Amino acid sequence: MTASSEARHYFSDVELSRRLERAEAHANAMFVEARARTSPLSGAGWIEVAGAYALFDGVASPVTQAFGLGLFETPTPEAFEEIERFFLLRGAPVFHEVSPLAGLSLVALLNERGYRPVELTSVMYRPLVAGLDAGLRKSERIRVRAIDKHEGELWAQTTARGWSEFPELNEFLRELAPISTERRDSVSFLAELDSEPIATGVLCLGGGVALLGGACTVPEARKQGAQNALLTRRLQYALGEGCDVAMVCTLPGSASQRNAERNGFRIAYTRIKWGLMPALPPAPT
Repeated sequence: MTASSEARHYFSDVELSRRLERAEAHANAMFVEARARTSPLSGAGWIEVAGAYALFDGVASPVTQAFGLGLFETPTPEAFEEIERFFLLRGAPVFHEVSPLAGLSLVALLNERGYRPVELTSVMYRPLVAGLDAGLRKSERIRVRAIDKHEGELWAQTTARGWSEFPELNEFLRELAPISTERRDSVSFLAELDSEPIATGVLCLGGGVALLGGACTVPEARKQGAQNALLTRRLQYALGEGCDVAMVCTLPGSASQRNAERNGFRIAYTRIKWGLMPALPPAPT
């Protein structure tokens, strides 16, 4: 689908949710495939079951989860078992990112199988049209560009600094160097303030949807416009690639959500991550 100069009307319905969830699933599948190519011993891989993508990138990786359950078809007990077996045989927890547009019947199935809500996400979107940067805030001191093939290590180091308040992610982030340049349908961006790298972001493309992710700024350079510059550049790039809608996922009520809303995004829905709880041992007799 090609973006046009006239804005389309988008409604937060099942059709939009399918596009957004499939775009994120595709982005993560491309991440997993890049991991498998660059780290063959990682065991990274993914499968599609009942329209859902189940992705494994390592036991502790935030990429290891499933997307799209119940949106494309109602999962049978056999489908649930296949997905759960995919994760459990690899020693990983079982997580599903579930759109509320999948319906209450899926919630009942999840409860019956022992799943519990563990996380909330604001899934946000905005149309992409010509001249979209007119209302976006900019900083003349900041330059944003796609990284070159040899800059994966610089990008990964800057990303790790940007997320330094989350030390549990440090190892995962520093391992992103080869993936940042090898991931298909994805472009890694670097923001520079007076030629110094200060922020990073990722743009993933799939099905006419531009997924903006991974944006962060090093602590000493925050509140200087890097995130708005990254957002503007990525939206411009996505428009040039024929995308007609952009999406971003944030923590509900967060500064990231407010920044996205200032730049034309609206909440499509609040997504729930469901986790399979371990079975309790039998009661003593």
